Amino acid sequence: MTDTLLPDRPAASTPPARQGGVGAVGLVLGGALSVQFGSAVAALLFPRTGVFGAVTLRLAISAVLLLVVCRPRLRGHDRADWVAAGAFGLALASMNSIFYQAIERIPLGPAVTLEVLGPLALSVFAARRAASWACAAVALAGVALLGQGGFNRLDPLGAGLALAAGALWAAYIVLSARVGARFRGADGLALALAVAAVVTLPPGLATAGTVLLDPPVLALGTALAVLASGLPYTLELLALRRLPTATFAVMMSLGPAIASLAGYLVLEQQLTVVEVLAIALVIAASIGAVRVNAAAAGRPARR
Repeated sequence: MTDTLLPDRPAASTPPARQGGVGAVGLVLGGALSVQFGSAVAALLFPRTGVFGAVTLRLAISAVLLLVVCRPRLRGHDRADWVAAGAFGLALASMNSIFYQAIERIPLGPAVTLEVLGPLALSVFAARRAASWACAAVALAGVALLGQGGFNRLDPLGAGLALAAGALWAAYIVLSARVGARFRGADGLALALAVAAVVTLPPGLATAGTVLLDPPVLALGTALAVLASGLPYTLELLALRRLPTATFAVMMSLGPAIASLAGYLVLEQQLTVVEVLAIALVIAASIGAVRVNAAAAGRPARR
């Protein structure tokens, strides 16, 4: 999961005709790999810090890094700006906390597959076209296949938490767009991360305590913050300067597949053939929804 999404990108207005080369594609894939392998690193932290401790480390270190880099302007903002940034931070804290609770219980690949249904649903409702509902049907078929593979194997609570994280991801996208319109550059994200860090600090300290200050734990936490936030944010910003927005979004739809790879390589999580097929269907639905949205953007939706 990443802390920054398409609506918050200052470069998201890249003209569709502007094409990126192999280098830009590599930047997007690098960012996606960084995010999902960052989640795998988080799972490695759970035995030492607990879920809330890992969330606290990621958000606190990410906030410090981004605040130092961005040095956000605190003056000149009205109450509505601060409310938007606060809501964005709360969504960020909730989304990460719930998602990490999910990947503690179920493999990373299926967790991201279920989570991505939130942004997919948002895309379907935004397009309001028959083709978008067809994409939703394909995604539901994928979820049904995951059920056939055994939600008991996945743990029903973990699957439910992944779906809840997806709903929060959809809310996060909407809030990200609002904050991006109210603050310059990444200032809004930096402030939201600070809010998220403050919110998650008490449960993190309560569950992990001084373990958070152990050098090996701090090293893993720093790696988590860089992999899950700092590095992908930088790579995606560079990619969006070279790639059309729709192309970028399609490539980001590969998240569940990359998450499955990270789970296999780092956490030794095996998937059944049925689960692999289910993940493939959700990826196809996500790519289709992006295409439908891109087509719908050029003409008014039917009422």
